[in-house]
Amino acid sequence: MRTEGLVKSWNDDRGFGFIEPIHGGQEIFVHIKAFPPRAGRPRVGQYVSFEIEQNKEGKKRAKNVELLRAVRSGAPRRFNATSDWGTVSLLAIPAFLFLYGIVAVLWRVPNLVAGAYFLLSVACFAAYAADKSAAKSEGRRTPENTLLVLGLLGGWPGGLLAQQLLLHKSLKALFRNAFWWTVAINICSFVVLSSPLVNAWSHLAK
Repeated sequence: MRTEGLVKSWNDDRGFGFIEPIHGGQEIFVHIKAFPPRAGRPRVGQYVSFEIEQNKEGKKRAKNVELLRAVRSGAPRRFNATSDWGTVSLLAIPAFLFLYGIVAVLWRVPNLVAGAYFLLSVACFAAYAADKSAAKSEGRRTPENTLLVLGLLGGWPGGLLAQQLLLHKSLKALFRNAFWWTVAINICSFVVLSSPLVNAWSHLAK
């Protein structure tokens, strides 16, 4: 089970520091050996992904640490604020609503499709929220593949809102890349399946 956080403090001479989990809670001890080889020296403000284990005294410490983003200049950002909206994230939902409106007018998309997008978005947002809650309580996590499949089926607007508003899965580069692929595939599939070409091919097949 992995979680994300920020390197809050680091003692380079002694080779250890503490990570502040993105979901809050106690700071987690981390040793230099928990970082991957050739990753360079950790720095305060470095965003990381990590697993948690207990040492012989029963205290928590980080292991299998992965670097997620370069250190930010200035004071570290507090995690209780919403995530910064990039240009793509900011425009994705309005752009899709505009595209959906054009396709719906031109090709008479059934109202059922809009309802499906709405319900899947709600379900996807709830899945992100449940996964973040599980990360806080160290409970059973929602697999990332489940979140991606929900987005692929049409729930990606809810997933995008969850990433920005709940600050969940918003820093992990590999997941974000996979997420945007599901968005692209879903939108392309929506346009193709709504187009007259599908009806034409179905008539020819008959």
